[in-house]
Amino acid sequence: MITNEHVTKVYKMGEVDLTVIKDLNLSIGHGEFVAIVGPSGSGKSTVLNLLGCLDKPTEGKIVIDETDVTQLDTTALANFRGENIGFIFQSFNLIPVLSVYENIEYPLIMIQNLPQEERHERIMKLLDDVDMLDQKDKFPDQLSGGQRQRVAIARALVTNPKIVFADEPTANLDTKTSNQIITLMRNIQQEFNTTFIFATHDEKIVTEADRIITIVDGVITDDKRIAS
Repeated sequence: MITNEHVTKVYKMGEVDLTVIKDLNLSIGHGEFVAIVGPSGSGKSTVLNLLGCLDKPTEGKIVIDETDVTQLDTTALANFRGENIGFIFQSFNLIPVLSVYENIEYPLIMIQNLPQEERHERIMKLLDDVDMLDQKDKFPDQLSGGQRQRVAIARALVTNPKIVFADEPTANLDTKTSNQIITLMRNIQQEFNTTFIFATHDEKIVTEADRIITIVDGVITDDKRIAS
């Protein structure tokens, strides 16, 4: 599903070059449930942004589902991301003027242009799955952090993406809701062979993962597959 070849990411900090990812070589298959772990500042979120087509590498190649995404222009990259990728952000990134229902509906209108009846069916099912049916008409500023995260998770899953990238998806959730969300994502992975890639410190996700990739100072230091 994903192949990286010699991926490096350098950020300009004034006159200083800051190398965040160094010569990353990584392959991730269809339907894997992967946890990327490491200390704060190790480069986990940068790896997610690169693999999720939110940023481009300074050097190297990223191939996703047989498409070299490093060769796509901005418009083509946005279309590819919308058709294939779901992203759960640590900061939620909900649209404040849209209701819960409308935030989840947004990618179905803007990217996939699904008929209203199909949109409604998908949204209501996910609202039920993340226990937010009774909050569907509220706006983001009327919700707690945990509730916003559940909406963000539903929005990422509603397009039935091939790959879901999640940056600390359970960081703002209580234990019960966190367990429900992990179970939901695992069920989706098993039913649709969806690839899930997490950047996380959450031991519950790490325990659930099929594969644990450790990054320290922008370099993979360990890549362990867990026997089922």
